[in-house]
Amino acid sequence: MAPRLQLEKAAWRWAETVRPEEVSQEHIETAYRIWLEPCIRGVCRRNCKGNPNCLVGIGEHIWLGEIDENSFHNIDDPNCERRKKNSFVGLTNLGATCYVNTFLQVWFLNLELRQALYLCPSTCSDYVMGDSIQEEKDYEPQTICEHLQYLFALLQNSNRRYIDPSGFVKALGLDTGQQQDAQEFSKLFMSLLEDTLSKQKNPDVRNIVQQQFCGEYAYVTVCNQCGRESKLLSKFYELELNIQGHKQLTDCISEFLKEEKLEGDNRYFCENCQSKQNATRKIRLLSLPCTLNLQLMRFVFDRQTGHKKKLNTYIGFSEILDMEPYVEHKGGSYVYELSAVLIHRGVSAYSGHYIAHVKDPQSGEWYKFNDEDIEKMEGKKLQLGIEEDLEPSKSQTRKPKCGKGTHCSRNAYMLVYRLQTQEKPNTIVQVPAFLQELVDRDNSKFEEWCIEMAEMRKQSVDKGKAKHEEVKELYQRLPAGAGLSKCFTYLIFYIQQHPCEWLQKWLDESTPTKPIDNHACLCSHDKLHPDKISIMKRISEYAADIFYSRYGGGPRLTVKALCKECVVERCRVLRLKNQLNEDYKTVNNLLKATVKGNDGFWVGKSSLRSWRQLALEQLDEQDGDVDQSNGKMNGNTLNKEESKEERKEEEEELNFNEDILCPHGELCISENERRLVSKDAWNKLQQYFPKAPEFPSYRECCSQCKILEREGEENEALHKMIANEQKTSLPNLFQDKNRPCLSNWPEDTDVLYIVSQFFVEEWRKFVRKPTRCSPVSSVGNSALLCPHGGLMFTFASMTKEDSKLIALIWPGEWQMIQKLFVVDHVIKITRTEVGDVNPSETQYISEPKLCPECREGLLCQQQRDLREYTQATIYVHKVVDNKKVMKDSVPELNVSSSETEEDKEEAKPDGEKDPDFNQSNGGTKRQKITHQNYIAYQKQVIRRSMRHRKVRGEKALLVSANQTLKELKIQIMHAFSVAPFDQNLSIDGKILSDDCATLGTLGVIPESVILLKADEPIADYAAMDDVMQVCMPEEGFKGTGLLGH
Repeated sequence: MAPRLQLEKAAWRWAETVRPEEVSQEHIETAYRIWLEPCIRGVCRRNCKGNPNCLVGIGEHIWLGEIDENSFHNIDDPNCERRKKNSFVGLTNLGATCYVNTFLQVWFLNLELRQALYLCPSTCSDYVMGDSIQEEKDYEPQTICEHLQYLFALLQNSNRRYIDPSGFVKALGLDTGQQQDAQEFSKLFMSLLEDTLSKQKNPDVRNIVQQQFCGEYAYVTVCNQCGRESKLLSKFYELELNIQGHKQLTDCISEFLKEEKLEGDNRYFCENCQSKQNATRKIRLLSLPCTLNLQLMRFVFDRQTGHKKKLNTYIGFSEILDMEPYVEHKGGSYVYELSAVLIHRGVSAYSGHYIAHVKDPQSGEWYKFNDEDIEKMEGKKLQLGIEEDLEPSKSQTRKPKCGKGTHCSRNAYMLVYRLQTQEKPNTIVQVPAFLQELVDRDNSKFEEWCIEMAEMRKQSVDKGKAKHEEVKELYQRLPAGAGLSKCFTYLIFYIQQHPCEWLQKWLDESTPTKPIDNHACLCSHDKLHPDKISIMKRISEYAADIFYSRYGGGPRLTVKALCKECVVERCRVLRLKNQLNEDYKTVNNLLKATVKGNDGFWVGKSSLRSWRQLALEQLDEQDGDVDQSNGKMNGNTLNKEESKEERKEEEEELNFNEDILCPHGELCISENERRLVSKDAWNKLQQYFPKAPEFPSYRECCSQCKILEREGEENEALHKMIANEQKTSLPNLFQDKNRPCLSNWPEDTDVLYIVSQFFVEEWRKFVRKPTRCSPVSSVGNSALLCPHGGLMFTFASMTKEDSKLIALIWPGEWQMIQKLFVVDHVIKITRTEVGDVNPSETQYISEPKLCPECREGLLCQQQRDLREYTQATIYVHKVVDNKKVMKDSVPELNVSSSETEEDKEEAKPDGEKDPDFNQSNGGTKRQKITHQNYIAYQKQVIRRSMRHRKVRGEKALLVSANQTLKELKIQIMHAFSVAPFDQNLSIDGKILSDDCATLGTLGVIPESVILLKADEPIADYAAMDDVMQVCMPEEGFKGTGLLGH
């Protein structure tokens, strides 16, 4: 079948030779493609969008062949969630709790610990009523021991493939979204468990932690002078072994026990010698536990970065560990057998994943515990090779060769050894009856869920089979064939996928079939729009009867829905489009001829330049008016606000010849914007723009515009005269020359007057551009006063920060201002001499006087604004070699500005200074006061000159007052590629160091400039991808149940 565009052209090819008034029924049927042959499955590979009779490739292939029953549902087999025979139960990862899951599995497989926990008395007696469990409420453990009991019971006898440890994690108060230090968790939890069990009466329960995990060593210091030994005994639950610089576990143990010399400043005070002496210190192992936990210190503190990093170095260890050479008392049994290896996948200390390889003490087989997934190792052997190959090592260190019974790992962070015994452990741990009853109840719930899921699968399969038979039968009778008396059904197509959404949804069992909605395909005459044929499909009357009876909808479109009016209009548009190029050349030739007499017509020059484009766009709009029909798409009403905005934009665009319309709808008075064209040229143009305004050459221009033009010319002359008179009367104020200063009071006057700086700036604008700006009629000093009529500024503030808001006026200038402008309030400052002492004291008195209450309110508001801003701009300047680059200002790019075109100053003639550039450029930010008039005034006086000018090495950031310094450092990191811990920030000489403090409390205000001094880059950032986590303060297990909270 031909492509869609070819079908489109073929459907309208007749329009080239047929005029609109000659359109017949045959042409209409051709335009609607009634007579196109339907496609055949197997021949047509995909659906033909341009052929309404093509019903191939709409999803029918799924139903027409033999179908697997599993395709009728999306429900997984519930048996996949069932525990496999002779396997262990996994634990759900709640987000970042894999480190908890690994230790739970290791402790579960410690049979002695599990047995002791089962013996621990439970408080669930309230939950158990007689011999049965209360059905109306679920069991909720109350203590850590009860949580472990219940978890271990489920891990032992649950039918589920994995269980949820959220109750246990919640009881500890752990953050499920934050990965913690696994080694620290192990130590803290063992301490918590020991403290909890110490209150038990049964010694087998009370002492289980010490019996299983607790050993003893002594810090021994020997004086070199007298040989006196000093011992400090200490218990341990794990040995923390340094791995840096070592390759074997035995080397790490030897370093842990090696002798240390105390010399020089580090000498030891010997109580026997009563003086400081050289000495040696070492650790002696006095006793070892049944379960020996060896912590490999992979996560160490990096002094360069100030944060943890992971040592990804290989450490070799054997499955059999003889500890006799390392203990003080020989002769005992100190041979240990490897029982667990805890692994951390990943190169960073702040991310990664924890898993555990644990040996089943009863069968001797090794298992890999990875949250929900548990894998049994082949041949009862520990296999770490796969784990070591998962993460590429940056150091590219080759893995050492390992002999039989030994292993090498760069990810193992904890090794668990069990004391070797001659006989195999025959300990059979029985779950207590009350716990088994809880497990049985959970298993019953699981079985009920499995039955429910299986029933849902069966119902889906039965429903799918019935639909399968229906589709197979109905699809054969779906095609309408070439001809009339068939039905059109509206089907929106998926882009580049399915051509008809409704049929596709009917064929897709996963989505409910909605009623048929053909409204979006109707034209303005409530018939089928011819341009919608590409998204329509014709079906047989038999199939249509079934679809409409089962699913409803409408309107039902038959052969009577073919719209002759739309076809005729489309024919006219197509003919005009084809004729446009010829007419364009004709009009150009006609425009070259001189128009004689009154036969011409006025046409806008802009319209003449773009008439071809306007005509093409207009024809395209008429040709492609497919999205405007009836305002609905598949039953969803179009957004009214969007359509209103679109119509408003279209109305604002000028149509042909509207560029010479005046505001009154008549011919404009400017002849520069229009020209005369001949009658022939106008007739040609009118074919494309029949509604264009028509102005014969004899038409008079708009009389109202002529009157306004005369008035405007008179006003411009008047404004120029006023501006010239005011400039002559106040030359120094205009040129900003010889201005008085409060901090250096002029000797020749005792009185100075005050006006607002905004008045002066607006007046200067008018004098510079009298024809473009309105004249200033009043001074407007009320903006400088409070509601009580008092002055808002002190004398001191007017000499400093508020000097930018006022302008000082000489007495002579003030007399002229009173003549030229309306003065609402007189504000003046008088200098007086007080006292008889020589020299006398000088006082400055303002009229009106200062209003203390409003002044205090103003200051409070200013301070509040500085600490409550949002989305304000500050600047961060990077210091290079301790020198701030101040030269070579770069232009501000992409900085929004409220400055209008009128505010942009033109180049000044010689002798004129722009007062904006005589003001200081930085420092103090303009601030608002509490009164509305002053707020409005202040917004108006903020000008371009007050903007901070960025310099090289500086970037603007948007910040808020409640933002912390830590969050600002993260913004700076993205802007300058400097890690937060390498940033040294300061403002006005003050170091910013408190990461938790807000910018408002640190004194960072809008337009501030913060200096950034970056530390030297570190050669190896062990995981720069985790810098976002590194810059967050480490709180560890603060606030959790592990620390007693």
